[in-house]
Amino acid sequence: MAHVPKLYSAELDGIHAELVEVEADLNVGLHSFTIVGLADKAVSEAKERVNSALKNSGIKPPTRENRKITVNLAPADTKKVGSRFDLPIALAYLLASEQIKSFDSLGKLFVGELSLDGALRPVNGALNIALFAASQGFKEIYVPEENAQEAAAAHTINVIPARTLIDVVRHLEGNTLLSPQPHSHLSFDPSHIHVQMSDIKGNQATKRALLVAAAGGHNVLMSGPPGTGKTMLAEALNSILPPLTHEECLEITQIYSAAGLTTHEPFITHRPFRAPHHSASLVSLMGGGSLPRPGEVSLAHRGVLFLDELPEFHRDAIEGLRQPLEHGSIHIARARKTLTFPARIMLVAAMNPCPCGYFEDAEHRCSCTAYEILRYQKKISGPLLDRIDIHLHVPRVPLEELRVQATTSSGEDDETLREKVANARALQAQRFLKLHPRIFSNAEMSSKQTDMLITLSPDADEFLKRILERVSLSPRGYYRILKVARTIADLAESAFVEKDHLAEAFQYRLRTEE
Repeated sequence: MAHVPKLYSAELDGIHAELVEVEADLNVGLHSFTIVGLADKAVSEAKERVNSALKNSGIKPPTRENRKITVNLAPADTKKVGSRFDLPIALAYLLASEQIKSFDSLGKLFVGELSLDGALRPVNGALNIALFAASQGFKEIYVPEENAQEAAAAHTINVIPARTLIDVVRHLEGNTLLSPQPHSHLSFDPSHIHVQMSDIKGNQATKRALLVAAAGGHNVLMSGPPGTGKTMLAEALNSILPPLTHEECLEITQIYSAAGLTTHEPFITHRPFRAPHHSASLVSLMGGGSLPRPGEVSLAHRGVLFLDELPEFHRDAIEGLRQPLEHGSIHIARARKTLTFPARIMLVAAMNPCPCGYFEDAEHRCSCTAYEILRYQKKISGPLLDRIDIHLHVPRVPLEELRVQATTSSGEDDETLREKVANARALQAQRFLKLHPRIFSNAEMSSKQTDMLITLSPDADEFLKRILERVSLSPRGYYRILKVARTIADLAESAFVEKDHLAEAFQYRLRTEE
């Protein structure tokens, strides 16, 4: 039986990778170069890139072979997309034509796009593929030099960076060895925070509510007249969020790498803040498309998704938020398979109370009719409002207060607030330590976990009974009040949820339960 060389590469399936075997066979017949295995246009065009890259690297290219060349990408029923298979295809051909020494391909995985002069160009999903390769027991992954730093965040595999095809060939033949990329270490980078909470004057009650939201990862809806600082408050929220953990950095970077958004920075070391325009479509928000890629909700994973002018978004787009707000993930259904993108976000939304924006404003007269106001507010459905933990009215700040030097809640600076949030998150992490799978914040608790992990003091228990007698809460609303109260207790470093914590949590739900 003739020996057919086999190399290993990987295909991206959403943000996850799948193993692809690359085989090459040379046979007698009229010259042809065929790539089989459900390849898309970019993969099929690899034969032209490979041919030119080999010729310009001083290697005998396939066009000079009067033989039939077949490259198979297995498994054949998995669609292959993109140009990352150029490097393994070229190496498989060189092995089949016996132009390079045979080497042990087990434990080695190859990805990279070839330019016509034989240089290696970066590909999307380098970190995703490196983590997958490490999990499958591969010892080495060969990547373009530009992808090396990103891939080296996978600490259990050797990342071999290369600038050209000929560099890889010389290394595999043992002539000129390439040095492995040092492991990359991720650390929080606060330089992306442009608006600080201390920059905002007034609105102490709103800033207190945002502190609670940051500490527990809760969703927030701010309503108020134009110019009251809703957008600035949302942007400042990132300044008090806790630093990303190494695990969270890896999660976010995988999403951005799969979407091709790590060109200018190999890692995402800050909490994302995404603010799509209200004209955004359902696909751009949720993800998907003919070649499914993450949407804005997934790009905001472990960070903030800010939707300004919430009622102006397309109805199907904002209603599509129900699943990710409840489960922390998005399932994109296609004919052949269903893809899952992570989407554990803090939703921060802002809206005016009416079309003109001045309903209930003490300084401006509202020009809207009662029907227009009701119709405008009904653009946001009850089920979506029920998934938002904290509802805030943001009033206009008096001009006299604007002339006073800005202060934050209780006179505390951003570093102090960030430390409070980090301490509250640390208490939550300790509480969730034995849960499987792990969660990071109170907002992520299921109803079962809420019952198991939250303990009310006797006064708080009696107060809650009185609330339930007077107000009709949905089961979701009931559990969300408990989660917010637990976050307030964490900020106070209290082992029990007290009456005052419940009272503050309940006032954040009043506008929903009215």
